[in-house]
Amino acid sequence: MKKHTLTALAVAAASFASAAHAQSTVTLYGLIDAGVLYTSNQAGSSNVQQSSGALNGSRWGLRGSEDLGGGLKTIFVLESGFSISNGAAKQGSRMFGRQAFVGLSSDQGGTVTLGRQYDSVVDNLGPLALNGTQYGGTLASHPYDNDNLNNSFRVSNSLKYQSVNYGGLKFNALYGFSNAAGGFSNNRAYSFGATYSFGGLKAAASYLQTNNSGSTINSSGAVSDDSTFTASRQRTYGAGLNYAFGAANVGFVFTQTQLSNLTAINSSNSGSSTTTSLGGNSARFSNYEINGRYAFTPAVTFSAAYTYTDASLEGVSPKFHQFTLQGDYALSKRTDVYAEAAYQRVVDGQGKIHADIMGVSASDSNSQAVATVGIRHRF
Repeated sequence: MKKHTLTALAVAAASFASAAHAQSTVTLYGLIDAGVLYTSNQAGSSNVQQSSGALNGSRWGLRGSEDLGGGLKTIFVLESGFSISNGAAKQGSRMFGRQAFVGLSSDQGGTVTLGRQYDSVVDNLGPLALNGTQYGGTLASHPYDNDNLNNSFRVSNSLKYQSVNYGGLKFNALYGFSNAAGGFSNNRAYSFGATYSFGGLKAAASYLQTNNSGSTINSSGAVSDDSTFTASRQRTYGAGLNYAFGAANVGFVFTQTQLSNLTAINSSNSGSSTTTSLGGNSARFSNYEINGRYAFTPAVTFSAAYTYTDASLEGVSPKFHQFTLQGDYALSKRTDVYAEAAYQRVVDGQGKIHADIMGVSASDSNSQAVATVGIRHRF
């Protein structure tokens, strides 16, 4: 009798452990992007280099969830960026610089998370721009990544809400705390936006504001050492449309970034951070992007984009013209090889503003061309 009872208890315990295990999952994932990159003008000289993350930043991460019952679950993401060229950590050498958050997700009420996260402009407009996807990546970024569609910075100390899908409509909002006693608005950030999908049509709009980003007064604020600009205020807003039909996809994205008391443009394009000091005046970037891609076969895709940026910076009104073209061949579901070229020309920069394609160091003239071939592997 005791033997049968112990056997039954063992089976029950094993079943319980198995059920508990099924309710909790942790996944290891990542992406590695490596290639060879040519730049026509990098501070006055051409350059051929082995590159890491020329299109999409190399990263590894852990994501997990625990089912709490009743449609509620705990979720988390810990994601680290690195250079495949030398193994160094990216995002200011943070352990989990790309993303680090934990929260609760409800099938009925949406998701609330806390930590280091993407803003609403990245979430909603990024997928509609070529640089926010695998079909253009970093080289297709708008000048200086002024609208952050390429995730140049994340928002630390942030509280974020993502709604459930209401018949194709989803919306989100984020607030990044300054974490400063007596300085609630000193280096804070907030954003909100929405995306609507219907059939092959997708439309989105978003807004982002940062205050004293990159400020040395509060280096532990929402946006600090990885900020694109050091300014008393940054406002970025935009909208976009994307339409998929058959094997084709076309899109248009408009964004505008307004900066007050801009004192520096911070860049880590070459792998080492550099800062261009400015006079503390206001600045503006208006970006107009037309993009498209076509899948000739399930394995072969071509994509292209043209971005016109009308800017006001350092007392001049430069116009940036940028063209991007990519061909991609999928060797499998997880591995692809690519070739991409980008060309940027600056008009009316009056010698103050030079071409500066994201992902490489700036040119010392008004034009710059980049070409790369590489391989991406996802796991």
